[in-house]
Amino acid sequence: MTDMVTATSFEILPAIDLRGGRVVRLRQGDFGRETGYDMDPAVAAATFAAAGARWLHVVDLDGARSGTRAHTGVIATIVAAVGEGTNVEVAGGLRDEMSVALALGSGAARAVIGTAALQEAAFAGRLVATHGSDRLAVAIDVRAGRAIGHGWAASTPGPDAAGLDAADTIRRLADLGVTTFEVTAIERDGLLKGPDVELYERLVHLGLGSIIASGGISTIDDLRAVRDLGCSGAIVGRALYEGQIELGDALRL
Repeated sequence: MTDMVTATSFEILPAIDLRGGRVVRLRQGDFGRETGYDMDPAVAAATFAAAGARWLHVVDLDGARSGTRAHTGVIATIVAAVGEGTNVEVAGGLRDEMSVALALGSGAARAVIGTAALQEAAFAGRLVATHGSDRLAVAIDVRAGRAIGHGWAASTPGPDAAGLDAADTIRRLADLGVTTFEVTAIERDGLLKGPDVELYERLVHLGLGSIIASGGISTIDDLRAVRDLGCSGAIVGRALYEGQIELGDALRL
Protein backbone atom coordinates (compact mmCIF):
# COMPACT_ATOMS: atom_id res chain seq x y z
CA MET A 1 0.00 0.00 0.00
CA THR A 2 1.21 3.52 -0.75
CA ASP A 3 1.37 6.19 1.93
CA MET A 4 -2.07 7.64 2.57
CA VAL A 5 -2.81 11.10 1.24
CA THR A 6 -3.25 13.49 4.12
CA ALA A 7 -6.86 14.62 4.40
CA THR A 8 -7.72 18.27 4.03
CA SER A 9 -10.53 19.94 5.97
CA PHE A 10 -13.15 18.74 3.47
CA GLU A 11 -12.96 15.86 1.00
CA ILE A 12 -15.24 14.88 -1.88
CA LEU A 13 -15.36 11.10 -2.21
CA PRO A 14 -16.77 9.85 -5.54
CA ALA A 15 -18.71 6.63 -4.98
CA ILE A 16 -18.27 3.50 -7.07
CA ASP A 17 -20.97 1.01 -6.09
CA LEU A 18 -20.44 -2.48 -7.49
CA ARG A 19 -23.05 -5.14 -8.16
CA GLY A 20 -22.35 -8.11 -10.36
CA GLY A 21 -19.13 -6.45 -11.50
CA ARG A 22 -21.01 -3.38 -12.79
CA VAL A 23 -21.14 0.22 -11.61
CA VAL A 24 -24.64 0.87 -10.27
CA ARG A 25 -26.56 3.17 -7.97
CA LEU A 26 -29.48 2.16 -5.77
CA ARG A 27 -32.32 4.41 -4.70
CA GLN A 28 -32.87 4.49 -0.93
CA GLY A 29 -30.79 1.35 -0.61
CA ASP A 30 -33.38 -0.68 -2.52
CA PHE A 31 -31.82 -3.45 -4.63
CA GLY A 32 -34.98 -3.45 -6.70
CA ARG A 33 -34.43 0.18 -7.73
CA GLU A 34 -31.06 -0.06 -9.41
CA THR A 35 -29.60 2.15 -12.11
CA GLY A 36 -26.68 0.66 -14.03
CA TYR A 37 -23.99 2.75 -15.74
CA ASP A 38 -22.19 1.62 -18.86
CA MET A 39 -18.62 2.06 -17.67
CA ASP A 40 -15.79 -0.09 -16.51
CA PRO A 41 -15.23 0.35 -12.72
CA ALA A 42 -11.48 0.82 -13.11
CA VAL A 43 -11.99 3.38 -15.89
CA ALA A 44 -14.47 5.28 -13.72
CA ALA A 45 -11.97 5.25 -10.85
CA ALA A 46 -9.13 6.47 -13.06
CA THR A 47 -11.36 9.26 -14.41
CA PHE A 48 -12.21 10.46 -10.91
CA ALA A 49 -8.54 10.30 -9.91
CA ALA A 50 -7.50 12.28 -12.98
CA ALA A 51 -10.05 14.96 -12.04
CA GLY A 52 -8.28 15.36 -8.71
CA ALA A 53 -10.18 13.13 -6.27
CA ARG A 54 -7.97 12.24 -3.33
CA TRP A 55 -10.34 9.52 -2.04
CA LEU A 56 -12.72 7.05 -3.69
CA HIS A 57 -15.54 5.29 -1.86
CA VAL A 58 -15.94 1.78 -3.29
CA VAL A 59 -18.86 -0.36 -2.13
CA ASP A 60 -19.29 -4.07 -2.74
CA LEU A 61 -23.09 -4.12 -2.75
CA ASP A 62 -23.25 -7.88 -3.19
CA GLY A 63 -20.98 -8.19 -0.16
CA ALA A 64 -23.10 -5.80 1.84
CA ARG A 65 -26.16 -7.91 1.12
CA SER A 66 -24.61 -11.34 1.66
CA GLY A 67 -21.95 -10.56 4.25
CA THR A 68 -19.26 -12.10 2.03
CA ARG A 69 -16.90 -10.08 -0.17
CA ALA A 70 -17.78 -10.52 -3.83
CA HIS A 71 -15.66 -7.98 -5.72
CA THR A 72 -12.13 -8.55 -4.41
CA GLY A 73 -10.61 -8.72 -7.89
CA VAL A 74 -12.47 -5.67 -9.20
CA ILE A 75 -11.45 -3.62 -6.17
CA ALA A 76 -7.80 -4.62 -6.62
CA THR A 77 -8.04 -3.43 -10.22
CA ILE A 78 -9.47 -0.10 -9.05
CA VAL A 79 -6.65 0.37 -6.53
CA ALA A 80 -4.10 -0.29 -9.26
CA ALA A 81 -5.86 2.05 -11.71
CA VAL A 82 -5.79 5.14 -9.51
CA GLY A 83 -2.14 5.00 -8.54
CA GLU A 84 -0.47 6.68 -5.59
CA GLY A 85 -2.30 10.01 -5.59
CA THR A 86 -5.76 8.69 -4.71
CA ASN A 87 -6.77 6.57 -1.76
CA VAL A 88 -9.47 3.91 -2.00
CA GLU A 89 -11.73 3.09 0.91
CA VAL A 90 -13.65 -0.17 0.70
CA ALA A 91 -17.08 -1.02 2.14
CA GLY A 92 -19.46 -3.95 1.92
CA GLY A 93 -19.18 -7.41 3.42
CA LEU A 94 -16.43 -6.55 5.91
CA ARG A 95 -17.89 -8.35 8.91
CA ASP A 96 -14.90 -10.10 10.45
CA GLU A 97 -11.30 -9.26 11.26
CA MET A 98 -9.87 -11.41 8.46
CA SER A 99 -11.92 -9.72 5.72
CA VAL A 100 -10.85 -6.29 6.98
CA ALA A 101 -7.20 -7.34 7.09
CA LEU A 102 -7.42 -8.73 3.55
CA ALA A 103 -9.03 -5.54 2.26
CA LEU A 104 -6.35 -3.37 3.82
CA GLY A 105 -3.62 -5.74 2.75
CA SER A 106 -4.77 -5.62 -0.87
CA GLY A 107 -4.14 -1.88 -1.10
CA ALA A 108 -7.23 -0.19 0.35
CA ALA A 109 -6.29 2.81 2.47
CA ARG A 110 -9.33 2.49 4.71
CA ALA A 111 -11.94 -0.14 5.51
CA VAL A 112 -15.53 0.86 6.17
CA ILE A 113 -17.53 -1.43 8.41
CA GLY A 114 -21.22 -1.17 9.22
CA THR A 115 -23.40 -4.08 10.23
CA ALA A 116 -20.71 -5.81 12.30
CA ALA A 117 -20.01 -2.64 14.29
CA LEU A 118 -23.70 -2.16 15.02
CA GLN A 119 -24.03 -5.73 16.21
CA GLU A 120 -20.84 -5.65 18.27
CA ALA A 121 -19.21 -2.28 18.94
CA ALA A 122 -16.18 -4.06 20.44
CA PHE A 123 -15.41 -5.39 16.95
CA ALA A 124 -14.68 -1.84 15.80
CA GLY A 125 -12.56 -1.29 18.90
CA ARG A 126 -10.43 -4.33 18.09
CA LEU A 127 -9.90 -3.11 14.53
CA VAL A 128 -8.79 0.30 15.75
CA ALA A 129 -6.32 -1.36 18.12
CA THR A 130 -4.95 -3.54 15.31
CA HIS A 131 -4.89 -1.17 12.34
CA GLY A 132 -5.20 2.35 13.79
CA SER A 133 -8.15 4.72 13.69
CA ASP A 134 -7.01 6.34 10.44
CA ARG A 135 -7.55 3.07 8.54
CA LEU A 136 -11.09 2.46 9.77
CA ALA A 137 -14.43 4.18 9.27
CA VAL A 138 -17.83 3.09 10.49
CA ALA A 139 -20.89 3.48 8.26
CA ILE A 140 -23.86 4.88 10.16
CA ASP A 141 -26.74 4.27 7.76
CA VAL A 142 -29.76 6.11 9.10
CA ARG A 143 -33.43 5.56 8.49
CA ALA A 144 -35.91 7.55 10.65
CA GLY A 145 -33.12 8.52 13.03
CA ARG A 146 -32.02 4.91 13.60
CA ALA A 147 -28.76 3.29 12.50
CA ILE A 148 -29.40 0.04 10.63
CA GLY A 149 -27.30 -2.64 8.96
CA HIS A 150 -27.74 -5.80 6.86
CA GLY A 151 -27.46 -4.06 3.51
CA TRP A 152 -30.22 -1.63 4.49
CA ALA A 153 -32.79 -4.40 4.43
CA ALA A 154 -36.23 -3.11 5.27
CA SER A 155 -36.52 -5.87 7.83
CA THR A 156 -33.34 -6.39 9.84
CA PRO A 157 -33.17 -9.73 11.62
CA GLY A 158 -32.38 -10.03 15.31
CA PRO A 159 -33.30 -8.15 18.48
CA ASP A 160 -32.24 -4.78 17.06
CA ALA A 161 -34.54 -4.95 14.05
CA ALA A 162 -35.73 -1.37 14.64
CA GLY A 163 -32.15 -0.10 14.58
CA LEU A 164 -30.13 1.84 17.13
CA ASP A 165 -30.22 5.55 17.85
CA ALA A 166 -27.64 7.13 15.53
CA ALA A 167 -26.18 9.53 18.09
CA ASP A 168 -25.93 6.84 20.75
CA THR A 169 -24.21 4.57 18.25
CA ILE A 170 -21.58 7.21 17.51
CA ARG A 171 -21.03 7.84 21.22
CA ARG A 172 -20.46 4.17 21.90
CA LEU A 173 -18.06 3.72 18.98
CA ALA A 174 -16.14 6.91 19.73
CA ASP A 175 -15.49 5.59 23.23
CA LEU A 176 -13.76 2.63 21.54
CA GLY A 177 -11.49 4.80 19.41
CA VAL A 178 -13.42 5.20 16.16
CA THR A 179 -12.81 8.68 14.72
CA THR A 180 -14.46 8.58 11.26
CA PHE A 181 -18.18 8.09 10.71
CA GLU A 182 -19.79 7.94 7.28
CA VAL A 183 -23.43 8.83 7.71
CA THR A 184 -25.96 8.01 5.00
CA ALA A 185 -29.51 9.36 5.14
CA ILE A 186 -31.15 6.36 3.50
CA GLU A 187 -34.43 8.11 2.74
CA ARG A 188 -32.51 10.55 0.51
CA ASP A 189 -29.89 8.25 -0.97
CA GLY A 190 -29.86 8.19 -4.76
CA LEU A 191 -32.78 10.64 -5.07
CA LEU A 192 -30.81 13.86 -5.73
CA LYS A 193 -33.09 15.83 -3.40
CA GLY A 194 -30.46 17.34 -1.14
CA PRO A 195 -28.78 16.20 2.08
CA ASP A 196 -30.44 15.75 5.47
CA VAL A 197 -28.95 18.89 6.97
CA GLU A 198 -30.66 18.47 10.34
CA LEU A 199 -29.24 14.97 10.76
CA TYR A 200 -25.67 16.02 9.97
CA GLU A 201 -25.88 19.12 12.14
CA ARG A 202 -27.01 17.03 15.11
CA LEU A 203 -24.25 14.49 14.68
CA VAL A 204 -21.48 17.01 13.98
CA HIS A 205 -22.40 18.83 17.17
CA LEU A 206 -21.64 15.70 19.18
CA GLY A 207 -18.00 16.60 18.63
CA LEU A 208 -16.98 12.94 18.65
CA GLY A 209 -15.16 12.52 15.35
CA SER A 210 -15.26 13.31 11.65
CA ILE A 211 -18.65 13.08 9.96
CA ILE A 212 -18.70 12.31 6.24
CA ALA A 213 -22.09 12.99 4.67
CA SER A 214 -23.80 10.74 2.15
CA GLY A 215 -27.22 10.68 0.57
CA GLY A 216 -29.09 13.17 -1.63
CA ILE A 217 -26.17 15.43 -2.57
CA SER A 218 -26.92 16.76 -6.03
CA THR A 219 -25.31 20.22 -6.37
CA ILE A 220 -22.21 22.12 -5.39
CA ASP A 221 -24.44 24.11 -3.03
CA ASP A 222 -25.28 20.85 -1.27
CA LEU A 223 -21.56 20.21 -0.85
CA ARG A 224 -21.08 23.69 0.58
CA ALA A 225 -23.99 23.15 2.96
CA VAL A 226 -22.58 20.00 4.55
CA ARG A 227 -19.07 21.49 4.60
CA ASP A 228 -20.33 24.59 6.39
CA LEU A 229 -22.07 22.42 9.00
CA GLY A 230 -18.68 20.99 9.90
CA CYS A 231 -18.72 17.71 7.98
CA SER A 232 -15.24 16.60 6.99
CA GLY A 233 -16.33 15.26 3.63
CA ALA A 234 -19.13 14.08 1.39
CA ILE A 235 -19.70 10.94 -0.65
CA VAL A 236 -21.19 11.71 -4.06
CA GLY A 237 -22.50 9.16 -6.53
CA ARG A 238 -25.44 9.60 -8.85
CA ALA A 239 -24.94 13.37 -9.24
CA LEU A 240 -21.50 12.70 -10.75
CA TYR A 241 -22.68 9.94 -13.08
CA GLU A 242 -25.62 11.96 -14.37
CA GLY A 243 -23.72 15.22 -14.83
CA GLN A 244 -25.34 17.30 -12.11
CA ILE A 245 -21.97 17.84 -10.43
CA GLU A 246 -18.75 18.14 -12.43
CA LEU A 247 -16.07 16.75 -10.14
CA GLY A 248 -13.23 18.98 -11.30
CA ASP A 249 -15.32 22.12 -10.74
CA ALA A 250 -16.45 20.93 -7.31
CA LEU A 251 -12.90 20.19 -6.20
CA ARG A 252 -11.65 23.58 -7.42
CA LEU A 253 -14.45 25.41 -5.65
